[in-house]
Amino acid sequence: MRRALLAAGALALVVPGLAAAHASMSGATPAVQGTVDTPPSEVVLRFDQAVTAPPDGIVVLASDGRTVSGAVEQSDRGTVMRAPVTGLVAGEAYTVRWRELSADGHIGHGVFTFGVGVEAPPPTEAVGASGMTWRDDVARWALFASLALVLGVVGIRLLVLPRVVDERVEQRVYLLGTLGAVLALNAGIVGFVIRSANALQVSGVDLLYADLSPFADSTRFGTAFLVTTLGFGICLTILVVAWALDRPELRWPAFLLVIALVWGYPLSGHQATEPNASVLGQIADWVHLVTAMLWVGGVLTLALVVWPLAPDLRRTAFLRFSRIAVVLIGVLVLAGTFVAIERLPALDDLWSTSYGHTLLVKIGLVLVALAWGGIHHTFVRPRLERGESPSGVGRSLLGESAVAMAVLLAAAVLVNGAPPPVETGPSSAVPSSVP
Repeated sequence: MRRALLAAGALALVVPGLAAAHASMSGATPAVQGTVDTPPSEVVLRFDQAVTAPPDGIVVLASDGRTVSGAVEQSDRGTVMRAPVTGLVAGEAYTVRWRELSADGHIGHGVFTFGVGVEAPPPTEAVGASGMTWRDDVARWALFASLALVLGVVGIRLLVLPRVVDERVEQRVYLLGTLGAVLALNAGIVGFVIRSANALQVSGVDLLYADLSPFADSTRFGTAFLVTTLGFGICLTILVVAWALDRPELRWPAFLLVIALVWGYPLSGHQATEPNASVLGQIADWVHLVTAMLWVGGVLTLALVVWPLAPDLRRTAFLRFSRIAVVLIGVLVLAGTFVAIERLPALDDLWSTSYGHTLLVKIGLVLVALAWGGIHHTFVRPRLERGESPSGVGRSLLGESAVAMAVLLAAAVLVNGAPPPVETGPSSAVPSSVP
């Protein structure tokens, strides 16, 4: 069983890296996400094998959506595509959208930007790119739920539960923690692909043969994706090895690694590029996320592990987590309040902007969850301290877990949204870019 689990974990790491042979763009002039001093007369794309280009295989767009390119020509035995461009001016950025037919019969797509005397915007801001959609929100919510499993459940096992527990409890903790790492790894991949698809404006099979390298190489969220994907792969490997070899002490490095990886999300979101963003705000955001995942994971551990599998452990686990939860919630509220104040330039942004509306929904859900936890703290905890066994606690914990999942969904929508703009003076009136 454990050997099969180890093999399955290794396969999960290998599958995302599989790719079919297909022509790839090996270079471009102007360079991908590059800057040129003078307006070019043509755009040239080079591929690692011969391709077939349609007349509109290269479309160059100005910032106002005008097409400034002509029909495509090919050279060097089909490995080079070039299109003339006219009307480019200094001080402007341009979008290049291209497609080609490879020898394997598949159509490749790509998009990148370049600037003439100015910095190129990230490809997520290419002309024609769509903004965040509900798919982005679902992907981010799945990621947060995954973090609650791998960070929260494993963390509560290490920090709250006794060193020696029933074998069924141990196995379920292994299962949920490993499942969380697998889901976090794949949710990150899905989120990256969705963001790229929004900019490429392709989906389905076409997306399989699209060039995603500009998004990974030239955006903050792409860099965070690469780091966190590698990190969660390492974390998954550690947890699988710990389970397969029955080495519970290996969960500590996996737990600490995930805490460090959470730092990537405050650094790669909208908020990190806003004019009023600060290092202190990013730290507060990181603390907010970590404490939220530990709190949600703790409730899930009680509801899914302790209550159904270990009646003799209920009192100890509940009382220990209750003491930690008070600290977690206090830090969570303080960090969240600081982040909200930093991102809302004015109080009326709460009720006059969509970002503020989402924040109010999240605050309302958090209050419901806190009230639910307060009921447990006020009525359930004293009875457990007296050695009683109150009924219905398991179902109540499941209800609190459901509210916690709703909080994570609101948080996902909030993270993917852009905060209200901040008015800046003439000396600092530089538009922020959201990678």
